[in-house]
Amino acid sequence: MNFLDILKTTVTDMNIISAITSTLFIILLGFFLRKRGTFGPTIGKTLSKVVLTVALPALAFNAFMQDIDTESLKQGMNILIWGIAIYIILIFVSKPIFLKFKGDQQDTLRVLTIFGSTTFFGIPIVGAIYGPEGVLYASIFNIGYRVFLYSYGYIKMSGLKMEAKNIKTMFLNPIVIATFLGLFIWVFQDFLPQVSVTPLVEGGATQVAFLRIDQTAVWLFKPMSYLARLASPLAWLAIGATLGDVTFKEATSDKTSWFYSFVKVIGVPLLNIVCLILLSVTHILPVNLVGLGTIVIMMATPTATVAAAYAISFDKDALLASNASLLSTVSAVVMMPIWIVIVNIIGSTGIF
Repeated sequence: MNFLDILKTTVTDMNIISAITSTLFIILLGFFLRKRGTFGPTIGKTLSKVVLTVALPALAFNAFMQDIDTESLKQGMNILIWGIAIYIILIFVSKPIFLKFKGDQQDTLRVLTIFGSTTFFGIPIVGAIYGPEGVLYASIFNIGYRVFLYSYGYIKMSGLKMEAKNIKTMFLNPIVIATFLGLFIWVFQDFLPQVSVTPLVEGGATQVAFLRIDQTAVWLFKPMSYLARLASPLAWLAIGATLGDVTFKEATSDKTSWFYSFVKVIGVPLLNIVCLILLSVTHILPVNLVGLGTIVIMMATPTATVAAAYAISFDKDALLASNASLLSTVSAVVMMPIWIVIVNIIGSTGIF
């Protein structure tokens, strides 16, 4: 199959196309409703809080409610290792990239490049494209992100030593709690106390871990599933409403923000693709196609809200952070469908 055939197959795959159009249309709907005045000025923050405190924790936890096998465990552990390694790599690589910038400007550009909006922007798209398997990998990948964001990111931007409040934020965040609880159940489900359940489809009773609520407490799993489904549409509406609340003129005239956006939305995911191809070909740290796609989407996300908040709170070129956040968000919306197509084309080569 040649390149054109692969491209044609990818762009005519209704699952991929519908996921992309759902993302774009709902973001545009949020933008239109904010511009029209249907959404108030605080709607973006309100929707974000609902997503981050309710929907995404439910989505992250539910993703682990599935059987485990040797291959899925291996994939999960490889993604966890890469999820830590890539942030160490970016800490060093970002230095020469922004070498011509000095002081606060360089620190801000580096931190904004290293940390993207993987939780709020990335996971909903991963869920729409790759389903529960993608969300599971995304949740595992995000463990390293949380550790470095609240340690290196805070220290670099504040100039202070690590504070207890950031450690508390790191581990008492609802998404982190849901991720670690779900990860524990998924990894150790064969060693937990087992109960007998009768599947809804024909067949005999099976033994499952008592904490597999998708089997043992459907009455609890079902409402969590409804909440999990809110993550994507609410996040996309919030992104659209936020874009509808800012002016583009000043941001688009900032060449530094454009350079940053190119590095963040194109350079960083490209670096991940190159490294993961090498690691998979050499069998050092192989990941499957869903793992590759998940990582690329997570790393092609715009500026992390927390990273931008650091820049504003510690007066580290707050204007640059705001402009960079806006332009990288617009760039990410444009590039995300392209990255999804590229990942699918790479998958057709048989490398992953």
